Amino acid sequence: MESHGDFQKFIAPDCDRRQFILDMLKDFGVPAVPLSLEGAHHILVKFPPAAYNPQYKMKTVLAHYDRVDTSPGANDNSAAVFQIIYWARRLLRFPGFHNVQIIFSDGEEMGGSEGVSEQGAFGIATKFRSLGLTQQDVYAFDCCGRGDFVILSQAGKGKGSISFQRQFNSLVERTEDLIKSVAGRKWAPLPVPYSDNAGFLACGIPAVAITLLPAQEVVSYLRELKQHPGLQAAVMKSSQGQDVGARKIKPLEPYQVQEKMPMTWRLLHTEYDNLASLTPESFPLMEALLDALAKARTLA
Repeated sequence: MESHGDFQKFIAPDCDRRQFILDMLKDFGVPAVPLSLEGAHHILVKFPPAAYNPQYKMKTVLAHYDRVDTSPGANDNSAAVFQIIYWARRLLRFPGFHNVQIIFSDGEEMGGSEGVSEQGAFGIATKFRSLGLTQQDVYAFDCCGRGDFVILSQAGKGKGSISFQRQFNSLVERTEDLIKSVAGRKWAPLPVPYSDNAGFLACGIPAVAITLLPAQEVVSYLRELKQHPGLQAAVMKSSQGQDVGARKIKPLEPYQVQEKMPMTWRLLHTEYDNLASLTPESFPLMEALLDALAKARTLA
């Protein structure tokens, strides 16, 4: 991480995180504007016209900056916010076009107990749909400060219309290729708790979510998924904002789901999601992944 001091200020309990991001982007010379929708207060980063080529798909990158009151939110989701802020600064010097716009979203944490329609990203996706912006590639980055193993969420798989699945599968395949180009074999598609992708999926707009985990936690999680089919059902239900289907799977109790989750996810929403919980190898990995994303091009 380039600035521990700024990061510590950002995860302090009394930090005005929205204003902090706006100030940091302004200091870096990154163009950003507040964007308020449905009571949520987002931040939109859109670069000068030369950064965009309409012959290629737009890439909308989301990272939520809100957090629960009980936690510093170092991994959920301050790490990804900082990683993307520094990426935005690098994009100012990007040669040619990259077709990236960035949204630092508010209200992601509302989607857990209140339902996906209460999630801030749901309001963004609703606006996208009303404007006909349904053909973009949408990437949500969440909890990217701990681990060296890239995880691609399985949310959205097998859902929606044939047209939706065609577009979604194309996005997933291209995202897998992108991840492989950076992480090699250290990646996996896995059930992941909801993030900003859930709001877009609920609006019928293909979106993927990317997170990181330590490799050993991935091994343990895979074992738990194999031994307990109800675990995947519980995770995918929350990550897609809907039921997982008609399969006869014995549901797990909430405490059983929690104890079978990777330790990284068990730290979330607690006081232990702090600076000490992050791992240094996560940051160069994310830098490489984001830079590769900037270079990726898909014809519109």
